[in-house]
Parts: sequence; C-alpha cells; structure tokens
Amino acid sequence: MAALPFVVELTRNLIRLDTTNPPGEEHIAVELIERLLHDAHVECARYESEPGRPNLVARVKGRGKAPPMLLQGHVDVVTTVNQKWRHEPFGGDIVDGYLWGRGALDMKGGVAMMVGALLRAQAHGGAPGDLVLAVLADEEAGGVAGARWLVESHPQLFAGIRHAIGESGGVSLHLGGRRFYPIMVSEKRGCQMVVTLRGPGGHGSIPARGGAMAKLGELLTKLDSSRLPVHITTPVRHQLEAIRDALDEPLQGRIAALLDPSRADDALNELGPLSRGLDASLHNTVNATIVSGGLKVNVIPSEVRVQLDGRLLPGYGPEDMLRELREVIGSEQEIEVTLVGPAQPEIDLSQFDLFASVLAEADPGCVPVPALVTGGTDARHFARLGIRTYGFLPLNVPPDFNSSPTIHAADERVPVSALEFGAECVYEAVMRYRG
Repeated sequence: MAALPFVVELTRNLIRLDTTNPPGEEHIAVELIERLLHDAHVECARYESEPGRPNLVARVKGRGKAPPMLLQGHVDVVTTVNQKWRHEPFGGDIVDGYLWGRGALDMKGGVAMMVGALLRAQAHGGAPGDLVLAVLADEEAGGVAGARWLVESHPQLFAGIRHAIGESGGVSLHLGGRRFYPIMVSEKRGCQMVVTLRGPGGHGSIPARGGAMAKLGELLTKLDSSRLPVHITTPVRHQLEAIRDALDEPLQGRIAALLDPSRADDALNELGPLSRGLDASLHNTVNATIVSGGLKVNVIPSEVRVQLDGRLLPGYGPEDMLRELREVIGSEQEIEVTLVGPAQPEIDLSQFDLFASVLAEADPGCVPVPALVTGGTDARHFARLGIRTYGFLPLNVPPDFNSSPTIHAADERVPVSALEFGAECVYEAVMRYRG
C-alpha cells in the first residue's frame, strides 16, 4: 500500500488512541503530537491542570509581517457507549475512501490539519506571523481542564493574538445544485437548568393522578411539541442572505422566508433535513437530557428533577431563556439556572474574505458563507482574551454524505480526500493571514 498523506496518517493514529472524556487521558494524543513536533525541532511545552490531562502549546516563528495566529483544537472525544458501529470506533479503518472512527470529524481530523499546516509553514520559512498551536484537553466537558484553565492560568501564551482557526466550520453543504461552505463566525452559549416537579408521594399500589410523574409527562410533551420564538441574529442574517442570493426558486423563496420571523417556522417545516441546523440557528433551544426521581419501585416519588440543556443565541441571556421557556411550560414550575456560558462578543468579519478566497480557489464555484454554530466550542474561552475564532476546517464532502448526524453518534467518518482538501486550505489560510 502506498504511504498515506500526512494528514490522513496522523488522523488515523489519533483515532486509534482512546481519549474518551471522561476520563480523557489526552496525554496519549499529546505524546504523539509532541513527538512529531520535537522531530521537526518545533518549540512546544505542556501545561497541565491535572495529571494525565495536558494541553500542548507550540510556537513557530513567523517572518514578522503579521500578528501571531492561533490554531486551536481538542483531542478528547465523546463516548461510544450504547452505539452500534459498523466499524470499530477506535480502529481507524479506511473503507471505500472513508476514514472511520470516533474523532474523525470532532475533531482529530481538524487537529491533524492544524499540525500539518504548522509543520509545512516551518519548512517553508514560516508564515507571515508566528503560528501558535494549542492542542487542548477537555473540550467535550466544557474545557474546564483545557482551554478555560489555559486562558485563566497562562494568558501570556496568547499575547498579541487577534484571530484563531478552530472547529465547527467549513464542511460543504449541497443545496440547490450549489456547494456552500459555512465558516463559523459566532456560536451559541449554554444555559443549563433544572426543573423540579413536585406532587404527593405514596404507596405504589394506590393509583395516583396529577403527581410529579404526571407533571413530568406534561413537561416533556410541551417541550417536544413547541418551539421558542424566532430571532434573526446578525450572523444568521448574513448566512441566510448569502445562501438566498446564490439559489434559484423555489429554494430562494424558502430561504428568504426564514428571514421573516412571522414566516420562519412554517418555512422550516418545508425544508426537510436542512431545517435541523437552521431551526437551532433561529431559536433559543432547550432539550430535556437527564431525569431523576424515585428511590424504590413501590414508592411514588414526591419530587422529580429534569435537567435541561438550553442554548442561547448571541445577544440573549438566561433571563430571556426563562421568559421564553415559561411561555411554553407554564409559570408554576420551579426552574433554576445552574450554569451559563460566557457571553459572545459581536461578530468579527474582518478575516472572512481571507477564508472565502482560499475556498474559492480550492473549489471554484463554491459559495462560502458566514455561519453561527449552534453548539459550543473552545472559541468562547479564547474570546475572553480578545481572540476571535473562525471555524475553518474545510471538508469537501460528496452530496450524498451528511456528516452532521454522525458527530457524537455511531459511524463517525470522513472522506480521505476531504481531509487532504482541508489540510491544503488551512495551510493556505495561515500563509496568507495578515491580521
């Protein structure tokens, strides 16, 4: 077999290292990358908040023509428990042109692109400015031992950096015969809550009506059947306008309707699978994720607790979430906000044209668009230092492959050719960056 391209081989080797979080064990991935950097004489150091969970920071000197640029990505992954995979999740198998395994998309493939760009830049005399690579722990659990700790404890490592490349952007979207590349310019933030439902307890042999369990059923039904209000935020407006302008009817009209809050929900219902991501981009969202209550099978519980994963659009806070949620579930329920992510800064589009130009050359005829990421990334932590992250890890996936349903799920995989495409794009971006 011919030797695999660097980015494919590194992604494969990283996938074969089980860094499921918890517990993380990111040190095994850091050791692999550390060896590659040392072999190339790249300066790097570990920064560890707890044993076995290091963050690796490397720096390659630039030519002094631009500010430094950050490349940040995580090597921990989510669990594979209770998932049925067609190929071993930590096998790194290449089958029919796809590399399979946990982390292929989120985000060991992206880390491999960044490492490749750093090493290529060094081999060619450096990028215009210094390149700082941060290989991070714990992103899948909020970055507490990773980016958050690093920003709080070692901010000097990132002095002078204005912009970063990170995850959650650049996977091609095929729509109406066009190829769109969403580039992340903003993200939602978490708003975790607990709803406490109360009712009379009692013996399990006696019929009960209207108790805590009944209220649980009502709560879940209301959440499942309702949306919170539509909000057209700045990044989503930019995204939808760019998509609309590149399409023909009837899709053009359907996308245009999403920009009208009074028509958006009806338009979403007509868009099929595409509506999944756009739905989350247009609303504050909430999902019930953990239910706890009851201690014995023969005892009716008097209290049930439901943990809610809420996500806030840029510009909205927990008070907005509570107001909108109460309009759905009612005012009598006890709701406690337990954790809120940091507020997001105003979007920065100053570097969008740089990334768009790289894509336009790599894939002529494509349409790069700014985008809101509906989950959370480590970008929110680096934003505290004034660093604006662009989600730019391009993958030119084929029209019949939808990567989104496999992230955090079974059968995560990436086309081998897309990894090579993305590695070239990331390298071109860092070599053209001028700040």
